[in-house]
Amino acid sequence: MVERISGTPGTVGAPQTPALAPTAAQTSPDNPWPLALLSSNMKRYIDKMSAVWIEGQVIEFNRRGKVSYLTLRDLNDEMSLPVQVFNNVLDRMPTQPQEGAHVIVNVKADFWLRAGRLSMRANDIRAVGLGDLLARLERLRGQLRNEGLFAPEHKRRLPFLPSRIGLITGRDSDAQKDVVRNATLRWPAVEFEIRNVAVQGNGAVPQVIAAMQELDADEAVDVIVIARGGGSLEDLLPFSNEAMIRAVYQATTPVVSAIGHEADNPILDEVADLRASTPTDAAKRIVPDYNEEQLGILQMRANLDGALARLLDREAQGLASVLSRPVFAQPSRLIDDRAADVLTWRDRSTRAMSGLVDGARLTIDGLRTQVRSLSPLNTLARGYAVVLDPSGGAVRDAAHVSPGDALSITVARGKISADVTATSLPDPTEPPTAH
Repeated sequence: MVERISGTPGTVGAPQTPALAPTAAQTSPDNPWPLALLSSNMKRYIDKMSAVWIEGQVIEFNRRGKVSYLTLRDLNDEMSLPVQVFNNVLDRMPTQPQEGAHVIVNVKADFWLRAGRLSMRANDIRAVGLGDLLARLERLRGQLRNEGLFAPEHKRRLPFLPSRIGLITGRDSDAQKDVVRNATLRWPAVEFEIRNVAVQGNGAVPQVIAAMQELDADEAVDVIVIARGGGSLEDLLPFSNEAMIRAVYQATTPVVSAIGHEADNPILDEVADLRASTPTDAAKRIVPDYNEEQLGILQMRANLDGALARLLDREAQGLASVLSRPVFAQPSRLIDDRAADVLTWRDRSTRAMSGLVDGARLTIDGLRTQVRSLSPLNTLARGYAVVLDPSGGAVRDAAHVSPGDALSITVARGKISADVTATSLPDPTEPPTAH
């Protein structure tokens, strides 16, 4: 057996022990850390952590001697945390924390070196009162409003007649009964896709968000209703949760908020596409009333019949007025008048044409007379004759022919052939005969 020398990490005659790993990541089976080193390092690291303010709900509180213990649960998720509280911290509180109280706690992580136990130590506890809640909600409301989540242009229009309605509400709740009953009374053929969730407490926010996202992804769902039958401010806090508000804003399906009564105003009302004062009001606003629509159709049909009758009466009166005019009362009168005009103009044209023809005839007769008076035939009719020599030329001088020449003599009626037997010339002393 190897003898250990006190105060030395090794043994006499044993090999030199390797140096400890400087970091946890460098440890190995051959070179592990002593437990005390790990605990010391953890305590040193945890002691460097800053104190932090956390918010939660007290679900358990046990007051003991010097140290009391309470358990906090997250307001939205199923997570809890045990916290140690010294009596001096509790003594500073106006009232002792009760189970179900909404508190804000300043905690600091503490590691017990000898026991190796991690605990959270409360340095201060403050109850969240109604005024604090309202102030925080108003700050969140203002922040979301500044981001444009409540802007009217982002509101989606609800369909006139949804084929299927997604309903998110508590299991077997009055809100579910009110919505289904009143919607069915108004429109019997309406269909629902119902998701029962927690509507208050820690599980409300994640369950409502999950149900809404599931319905939003269903193409058959035309509108989503989130309904609850009112409650205290604390009960309605999930419907002012920022994660839920942003999830509703990102939904593509129109969302109707039907949370609480007329006086309740969770932030969900601001971001929803339609705010209904109650679940019953939501049912009335998401589906039309069958009887009212039937009455509306009858009224519109009556209005249409009346308008058509008035139009026909007005047109009939106009037609009767037109038919009462003389031109339609005696249609042939217009033709007779035009026929008389045609006859008049025909007579005028005939007379005008006759005058023109007669004038032209007189002109022709005058010209004919002039032509006849200048015609050689007219001269021949007075006893003159045209004598042509053998070459066909007119004989104007006796000197141009000689005895024996054959002449052709044209008279008023016919021709005469003659031979020249003798010619005689005029006395030069006599004046010449005009031709």
